[in-house]
Amino acid sequence: MVARESREALNRMGSVAFVFPGQGSQYVGMGKDLAESSADARSLFDEADDVLGFDLSKICFEGPDEELRQTRNTQPAIFLHSMVLSRLYHGTPAAMAAGHSLGEYSALVYAGALSFKDGLVIVRLRGELMQKAGEEQPGTMAAVVGLKPEVVEDVCRESVDSGIVQSANFNSPGQIVISGSVSGVRKAMELAKSRGAKLVKELPVSGAFHSPLMESAKNGLKSALDKVQIRDASIPVYANVTARPVQNASEIRILLFQQLTNPVRWEESIQNMAANGATMFVEIGPGKVLQGLVKRTAAGVEARGVERFSELSSNWQS
Repeated sequence: MVARESREALNRMGSVAFVFPGQGSQYVGMGKDLAESSADARSLFDEADDVLGFDLSKICFEGPDEELRQTRNTQPAIFLHSMVLSRLYHGTPAAMAAGHSLGEYSALVYAGALSFKDGLVIVRLRGELMQKAGEEQPGTMAAVVGLKPEVVEDVCRESVDSGIVQSANFNSPGQIVISGSVSGVRKAMELAKSRGAKLVKELPVSGAFHSPLMESAKNGLKSALDKVQIRDASIPVYANVTARPVQNASEIRILLFQQLTNPVRWEESIQNMAANGATMFVEIGPGKVLQGLVKRTAAGVEARGVERFSELSSNWQS
């Protein structure tokens, strides 16, 4: 339980928002301390292994790193870590939630729109489909820092003669990730540098996520989404595609399908959550990426993270 003083302080401050990380936040050893410290956590890791039919928990705990970095494993591993943490959390519940790319599935499970089992199975399938799409149509992604969104959009349009490229992640003010074919992205990188970008860096990814090169993954994902039970969310979940709150089950299904090839509007999502009363953002899962993005996006809010059992205990329980 959260200490009474802590709960009252949070209530005075405003609403708590949970944010769930996406691909890139994984690391070997993630979740091991949770399984060693909590029988409930160990049970959830075991359940995940049973559902998937392979030892995902061992990959999380022991690696090897090259196996964990395979998209088909990375996505369910991060999802599982986030879900274990949200299950162990007993403090002030979130009034709203959001997740970055695959993290949107974590947010929807937390909000009751998806069951843990269904979320895990779909995230594993999503990772497999995205990895296959990246192998069939190789692409890349690059971070562009220091340019306004409209300038990056112009750069992408001016690069289309060289190949496919579009904005994939609007992460925070001045930080945008572009995605597409290798030739298209590298042409856009050149143009971005010429337009005065502070930093342009190609990312070590296995595919052009959130771009048209993921189109081949959409049929398989749609088939799975059509079959799975999706319920109305108990709290607003801010969708990547629209940056707006969604709770209706039918709308959630459509947005998850569209998310695969559309940009992640993370900066807008955080701004809208703050405008709707969120003053405490808690990153639930591995890494600290989202905490940094929140701090750069919304003034006057606090950002914390919970990824280890010791942090869960010291920050949120009495």
